[in-house]
Amino acid sequence: MKRLRCLLVIGCLWLPLMAGAAPVASTPGVQLEPAQQQWLDQHRSLRVGLVLQAPFAQFDRRLQQLSGVNVELMNWLARQLGLDLTWRNFNDQAALEVALVRGEIDLAPGLTQTPAGLRLWLFSDPYMRVPQLIVGPRTGAVAVDLEKLGSTDRVAVRMPSAVADYLRATYSNLNLQGVPAERQALQLLLSDQARYAVVDEAQLSRLSRENEFSDLVVVGDIGLPQLLRVASRRDWPQLADILERGLQAIPAKDLEQLHNRWLQPKYPRLSESPGFWQNLALLLAALLFSSMAIVIWQRRQQHQLEQSLLAARESLAQRQAREEALRLSQFSIDQSTVGILWVHWDSHVRYANRAAEAMLGYPSGALIDRPLIDFEPNLHMDRWLDLWKRARANDEAAQHFETQCLRADGRLLPVDVSLSFLRFRDAEYLVVFLADITERRRALAALRESEARLKGIAGNVPGLVFRLERNPAAGELEFPYISEGSAALVGYTPAELQHPDVGLRSLVHPEDRADYHQVQDRALESDSDWSWQGRIFTRQGEQRWADIKASTRVLGDGRVVWDGIVWDISQSKQAEQALARSQEQLRELSAHLESVREEEKARIAREVHDELGQMLTVLKLETSMCELAYAELDPGLNERLGSMKRLIAQLFQLVRDVATALRPPILDAGIASAIEWQARRFEARTQIPCLVEVPENLPPLSDAKATSLFRILQEALTNVMRHAQAHTVQISLSLEDNQLCLTISDDGVGFSPGDSRPTSFGLVGMRERVLMLGGSMRLDSEPGEGTSLSVRIPLNRDRS
Repeated sequence: MKRLRCLLVIGCLWLPLMAGAAPVASTPGVQLEPAQQQWLDQHRSLRVGLVLQAPFAQFDRRLQQLSGVNVELMNWLARQLGLDLTWRNFNDQAALEVALVRGEIDLAPGLTQTPAGLRLWLFSDPYMRVPQLIVGPRTGAVAVDLEKLGSTDRVAVRMPSAVADYLRATYSNLNLQGVPAERQALQLLLSDQARYAVVDEAQLSRLSRENEFSDLVVVGDIGLPQLLRVASRRDWPQLADILERGLQAIPAKDLEQLHNRWLQPKYPRLSESPGFWQNLALLLAALLFSSMAIVIWQRRQQHQLEQSLLAARESLAQRQAREEALRLSQFSIDQSTVGILWVHWDSHVRYANRAAEAMLGYPSGALIDRPLIDFEPNLHMDRWLDLWKRARANDEAAQHFETQCLRADGRLLPVDVSLSFLRFRDAEYLVVFLADITERRRALAALRESEARLKGIAGNVPGLVFRLERNPAAGELEFPYISEGSAALVGYTPAELQHPDVGLRSLVHPEDRADYHQVQDRALESDSDWSWQGRIFTRQGEQRWADIKASTRVLGDGRVVWDGIVWDISQSKQAEQALARSQEQLRELSAHLESVREEEKARIAREVHDELGQMLTVLKLETSMCELAYAELDPGLNERLGSMKRLIAQLFQLVRDVATALRPPILDAGIASAIEWQARRFEARTQIPCLVEVPENLPPLSDAKATSLFRILQEALTNVMRHAQAHTVQISLSLEDNQLCLTISDDGVGFSPGDSRPTSFGLVGMRERVLMLGGSMRLDSEPGEGTSLSVRIPLNRDRS
């Protein structure tokens, strides 16, 4: 009855909403400025993003209809502004913001203004206030002051949330209990695990309609309301102004009605409270007990007759159950796939089921009264009596064995025999259970052949094949199998390696043993595959490189084993080391050639600057002297001398540019000044802002390191100019852990590092310069996310 009345109340509340919900009262059209009206006429179709969270926005799949306070608000704005809205639904605000960045939505109602959101949206003034309410039990409810609550008064609140952070920062005396959702907070309140709960008004309006929370009441407000705003795209400020005018045109009373209809909590009437129904139930229980007393008094007159009738019925039912159980037992024995024989002490068969007759090849009833020696020629009377006595004494050794039975057609049938002693009425029997094991023996033979074949293959593998498992009793590792290839690989026989004091770990080189133990122990703890490469010693003391791989497998009994192989990779390892040495020598040669080239560039730059500069200076002086001496004699000569002076000035600038390209003189002032100078040149050439951060006090660097860092910077800025399409570039130079770190970042189009062309030698050249200085380089880039290049070079102060 209670549930029916609650459903009727809820249906009455929701009926107008499902029918379309009374819309906000319409008002005259919004007055816009001419520029705003012109912009709005060009952008009538707008895309609205909604975060589906009742009661702000919800979607009825059956009716294919959106409803909620934010939906009604946007419909009102659409009618007043003449907009054509397209709706898009999202599960959370993060997905909504991703759609905004992709340009898939234009505006979104019901958002709160945050510092992070200001970088993405333009927010209107608040159009609705959603307070955060304190909820307590209806019984003894009084107004609550959070500052007066003690540490024993537990307050349930959703965590993580801005409300929880506000309570923790404002009321340090509160004992907060974090829950994942508002429903759990109210449930903690009902189960007396919390004294109060903090829930926002919107969620409370949704949950207060449920009977589970009918005994709760609002006892206070924490003073941190949620202010709902309409957010729009930052690149459309005209839309934000138009929405602001539209919101200002909504009458306050209409917004209040919208708030009351969707967000105001609705509590059940007193007649629907649990106390009311408990009292009514007690009254009905009292009436029921009175009626039961009358019925019991009447039935006492029939008690004796009913007992007699029940006893007769139970006796009949038990007899029918025993007969049914006997029929089922007989049917089960007859239809069993295991042959069953009842044999008397004289070894004659007294009963045989159909499976035993089919197994031995006899027709139905032909086995009765036959002696067992007809089926098992070796079962003479003395042996039979011995089996009888031992089975009767419950000797397990005599109760189970394998033998061969003689079929009626003369063929031998391998069977598994189980004996069980049985007393039935006044006689004793041995129940013989026969199971055909022909297929089992055939499978066992195939298994043995497969194992022999596997051992033969493993023995011919040019390496060592092993199986590693844990001893179930002791919990220690052991090698149940090691192939014969161990003698050729390490000089030990399989039996020697299987000894607990030897194993594979004893063969590992002492310097590599810690790494081997770490890899193997990690695999054993997690029951996973493992792989290791390192040095091992043979029995003769010869050092070899080995590659050990093992794969895990779970057996049918739950045991975990590792099947693995040990390969001799000494030749390939030696070739790899030789290749590494060759690459190191090539890198040293490249470093030497690069140093020689930079020195030659510096020498040529000095000669060009000094020699050509002096000669051009003298030439300029001579031209000036000629101009002073002869210019007045001939106007044409004066013009020619002026042209020569201009050519000499251009030649001066050309000499400076060539010398600077060979080796910038600014490097003599330090790497920090050189970086700042190169950044300013980059700005002047590309008009791209370049932010530079360098420390004030840098340790002195060798000319080779300073030149290499400068060349890396030049190459990186060249790549930014050619490919990045960036708006800004950031360059930073810092000291970290006795290392000099140079970072060049841009906000350009980025790229996938794996998609770089093999013939692009810019990155290869930078990486080689870094490796020659003993440093490292890291390149981070994603399409559309820009590029960041970090170079780290160690500072060797004694060699700087």
